[in-house]
Amino acid sequence: MSNAMYNKMWHQTQDALNSLLSKESEKTSEPKSNQVFIFQMLATFYVKYVQIFSNLENAYDQVVHPQKRVLIRKILDGVMGRILELKNEMVELELSEFHYFDDILQDLKLAPQQLDIPIPRYFLKEKLEVIKGREKILAQILANSGLDAVDVKYTIKSMPLEEAAKVIQIAERARQGRLRALFMKQIYLQEYRARQARLLGEKVVDVEAAAVCIQKVWRGFRQCRKTKRDREEEMIFLGMSPPPLFNEVSGTVIQAEKISRLRTQVQQQHEEDYKEAMVTIKNDLKLIEGPDIKENLQDQIRHWFLECRNLTGTFPDYPSEEEGGSAVIFSNKTPQQEEEEEWKMSPSVFLHTLEEENNSYRDLWMNRDESCNFPQDYDPELIQEEKRKELEAEIRVQVDELMRQELKNLQLAVNRERELPIKHSKKGKQKNKQKKGKRGKREKDKDLTADRSIESLYKELVEEGLLIRTHKVSLSDYIGEYSYLGTTLRHVSIEPMPSPMDVRQLITLYGILPLGSASVHEKAPLVKSLLLAGPSGVGKKMLVHAICTETGANLFNLSPSNVAGKYPGKSGLQMMLHVVIKVARQLQPSVVWVQDTEKTFYKKVPSTEKQSEPKRLKKQLPKILKLLRPEDRILIVGTTQRPFDAELQSFCRVYQKIILVPRPDYASRYVLWKEIIQRHGGVLTNALNVSCLAKVTDGFTQGAIVQVVRSVLTERRIRKQEHRPLAAAEFIPAITSMNPVYKEEEESFKDWYTRTPLGQRRALALTGGLGKEKKEGKKQKKKK
Repeated sequence: MSNAMYNKMWHQTQDALNSLLSKESEKTSEPKSNQVFIFQMLATFYVKYVQIFSNLENAYDQVVHPQKRVLIRKILDGVMGRILELKNEMVELELSEFHYFDDILQDLKLAPQQLDIPIPRYFLKEKLEVIKGREKILAQILANSGLDAVDVKYTIKSMPLEEAAKVIQIAERARQGRLRALFMKQIYLQEYRARQARLLGEKVVDVEAAAVCIQKVWRGFRQCRKTKRDREEEMIFLGMSPPPLFNEVSGTVIQAEKISRLRTQVQQQHEEDYKEAMVTIKNDLKLIEGPDIKENLQDQIRHWFLECRNLTGTFPDYPSEEEGGSAVIFSNKTPQQEEEEEWKMSPSVFLHTLEEENNSYRDLWMNRDESCNFPQDYDPELIQEEKRKELEAEIRVQVDELMRQELKNLQLAVNRERELPIKHSKKGKQKNKQKKGKRGKREKDKDLTADRSIESLYKELVEEGLLIRTHKVSLSDYIGEYSYLGTTLRHVSIEPMPSPMDVRQLITLYGILPLGSASVHEKAPLVKSLLLAGPSGVGKKMLVHAICTETGANLFNLSPSNVAGKYPGKSGLQMMLHVVIKVARQLQPSVVWVQDTEKTFYKKVPSTEKQSEPKRLKKQLPKILKLLRPEDRILIVGTTQRPFDAELQSFCRVYQKIILVPRPDYASRYVLWKEIIQRHGGVLTNALNVSCLAKVTDGFTQGAIVQVVRSVLTERRIRKQEHRPLAAAEFIPAITSMNPVYKEEEESFKDWYTRTPLGQRRALALTGGLGKEKKEGKKQKKKK
């Protein structure tokens, strides 16, 4: 796609956003009581914002005009934040983390896959050099300390010389035996053919009969081949089979990727030119227009002095720097701006930003003629407008100091005539007192490692194994399908288990998007901690690594097994947590991972684990959460296979969001089998019944399926595929050696989840108890 096409995409997306903003302001202002109608409204907004977000992300990644990209980035972050706000509203309304939009998708003519929230590519692109540098440092520290050897998959064992010679002898004799057998087979076949030739030579050969026989076989073979080809073409035409070169990368795609890389280089060059121009244009404005701006400001402020003097008889108090200086005098605030709109939903932080940026788009770019700007370079006029405002603000600070002194001189002169004392403002003193109080509080929070650099602390955490290397896994590698029966099951009062695609969406919303964008993390509904609960092998560890990979985050491992024996004693524990949080803050975004987190909250510690002190962090985790501020892009992620072993109250107090990660359903297993076989070098043919494998592996986890495929698809088997295609029967022996997740285990996870705070609220809502509680609460408030 060319620049013009991406510009067109952006303009169309802005039109859609403008329409959506006007609809949202209309519909949210109307009072509503029907919960189903409210959810439909919120869900429709959510789905439309996701579509807009996807288009804006593409536009931001490919548009090369630097000033357009600045505006698109602000709108992109605003839409991202609004999606998180709407998600939070839907959770509070339905009291469930998982939602199903079948009716809305049908109305909007969208496929379920279009609900998949894209991860902005700028999360990694803008700090690629930083991430690479950090990875080099981490690899160097691991290599120097000898910890890198842990990652080696195969260990070399020593062997005595006699045993080694024996193994070589056995292998060589087996090789000679195979060659001898092959040689004897060839001799046997030669003798057999000679015998047959002698026998046939004695008989009279009927040439016509032989020709008819050959003809019959050939015609049958040709017709079978033609029928098979026609059937394959029909299946491709119906869309039931992929075209022949479906999995091969076409030349068009390769060319598109090449153009995309070139466009990225142009983006970088334009960004550099834009930054240089901002500096030079500002300096030019300072020299040319700076004196005039200063003179105009002084004239305006003097005029204000005289107006106040004529109206009140005294000179006014000059606004302090904290209040905004002279800018406060000339700001036009209407009563409507000061009053907040009342609405039943939580007030949106991002809607106002979106409306402002949308207005900026309409003013600047909607009808702008860019016929002369073919290379899409920066616009110097826009830079001048922007920098003129900055320059005015800087000069205003200097002018305020001069005019404050001038006002004091005027007041002194007038007061001498009247012999009145000079009034000193008390606001400044009060503010100074408040500042002193804040300083006093900050002084109490002592830095235990003030004399050490971040580099030394980073190295210490790596050597102690608390800061670990992230596996390069993208979230798209967590394969799954949409839950097609979700809405149907809820209509008959059955709570469906979430699908892998539902889990992937929640990981994106609660983990990746807030960690990737600082502005979204500060303003969106704050999620400090996340719990992934599910049986072994469903991909919890993979999801943790995917969060770090997609956002470029550091990974700290505070699992009970990893913390055991490190930093002993209370002071040691305090030091460890202090260092972890300090480094995590400095090098944010960061993820603090607590594997097998149920051990930290054991109801009763097993006797075999008492020495390792698994409950060391039980009292410390809530304290860490309190220390985290909106500007700290730090996420605590816990993973557990047995949440029922933990004390529920303290467990749920630490983990703000709880996500059930279940075994895959049939649709997800079908997609998973196909994808995993192809990734490990397998070729899908008609001989391989993938549907049968998906049905047979009901109850098996993703991890089990991956192990089965790895055990079957050896290098030798991959080479033989051309002559002997893969069959479903080959995977059955490996499947029988795996243990599935039984229905009872899945039900135990569901039962446990119903006892969590959100699960209890949903159960009450379904029975009508929650509505009664709310009504009673309102009556009590009215009585008070």
